[in-house]
Amino acid sequence: MNATTEKSVLGQRPVAPALLVTTATSTSTKTLATWMLAAAVAALVVTTDILIDAWAQTHVLAAWAALWAVAVVAIAALRGVTRLMAQNLMTGLDAWSAHVARRRADQRLWAMAQTDSRMMRDLQTAMDRAENTDTPATDVTTLMSRRVARMVNSRQYYI
Repeated sequence: MNATTEKSVLGQRPVAPALLVTTATSTSTKTLATWMLAAAVAALVVTTDILIDAWAQTHVLAAWAALWAVAVVAIAALRGVTRLMAQNLMTGLDAWSAHVARRRADQRLWAMAQTDSRMMRDLQTAMDRAENTDTPATDVTTLMSRRVARMVNSRQYYI
C-alpha cells in the first residue's frame, strides 16, 4: 500500500465522544427545563381554574380564553427562568456526582494502599510533598519529622 493513503491509528480516532457528552448534557438540560416549564404552567393554569371556577359557570368561552391566555403568558414569562434553573441544577448535580466519584476513588485507593506497602509508601511520600510545597525537605530529619507529625495528626500510629 502507498504510505500517503494509509492513515495512522490516531488519525482514525473519532472525535464524536466529546461532542456526545456536550450534546447529552445539553439535551438533558433542555429536557429538564421543558419539564419544569410544563409543571409550572400546569400549576398556574390549575390555580387560575380554581380561582375563576364560580365565574366560569356562566362565562364558559371567556373562561376558556382566560385559561389559554394564562398558559401563553406563563410560557413566555417562565421560559428563561426554567432554563436558568435547569442549567444551575444540572451544574450542581454534575459537581456533586464528580465529588462522589472522587471520594469513592479515594476510598478504593486507600483500601488498596493498606494492603500494598509500596503503594502506601508512594501515597505517604505524595502527601508529604503536598503538605509542604512551600519548603521542600532537604534532609532526612525534616522529612521524617513531617511524616511523624502527619501520622500523629491522622492517628495512624501504633502503640
